[in-house]
Amino acid sequence: MNTGAAEKSAKSLALFVSDTHLTEASPRTTSAFLDFMANEATKTERLYILGDLFEYWAGDDDIESTYNRRILNAIRQLSNAGVAVFWVPGNRDFLTGDKFAVESGATFLPDLHGIAIGNQKIAVAHGDAQCLEDPEYVKFRMMVRNPQWQQQFLSMPLEQRKLTIESFRKDAKKENEAKSDNVWDVTASAIDEVFSQTGAAVFVHGHTHQPGLHEYGTCKRYVLPDWDLDGSQKRGGWLELTVEGTFVQHTVSQ
Repeated sequence: MNTGAAEKSAKSLALFVSDTHLTEASPRTTSAFLDFMANEATKTERLYILGDLFEYWAGDDDIESTYNRRILNAIRQLSNAGVAVFWVPGNRDFLTGDKFAVESGATFLPDLHGIAIGNQKIAVAHGDAQCLEDPEYVKFRMMVRNPQWQQQFLSMPLEQRKLTIESFRKDAKKENEAKSDNVWDVTASAIDEVFSQTGAAVFVHGHTHQPGLHEYGTCKRYVLPDWDLDGSQKRGGWLELTVEGTFVQHTVSQ
């Protein structure tokens, strides 16, 4: 009996995960993610990490911090084991660059990318670009995604960058408290554009922290959950594309 072939055929076609928001301050969430990488992620052909892997990323010169190196080593180990890892930066870690790609073994994808897997045509993105009800955030996103802004920001000393990011986060938290709930979700016109632009029948994204399945006639949109195993409202999970070509939503074990 060819056990190797049997094991390969038993693997899922792909897993999708996002918004783990990893940080040293969240040890249980970190442990859950590392367990996911060492177990569930080894049973698939492809892993798509769709942004906000980290709570924030100040630049690739921070790779050698003990914590960041631990996370990248887990991704590299999975890549070395033969799982194809794909990376779409999120609004917290869009400053990941070439060194991140080399050290993690992940292939960078643009933040809206169409892929064909099995019998499914899928669009993947982080999801913040489809949230258009908050003009202040749209303007901020355009600024920080500008290559010239990024080059100037990355020329600053690492510790100064971290302080600046903390300032951004504090300001955003104050502003967000006054905003209505609907600004956090995607807009209908943006979703229509995703399906039109990519020709996909399935759209997978994160960012909104409002996990679920939305149907648009023959098209479907899966929203990935954020992870938090350290707070009182424990949550987390991922999406699986099985060898049969169906999608299954999974929840992290508490």
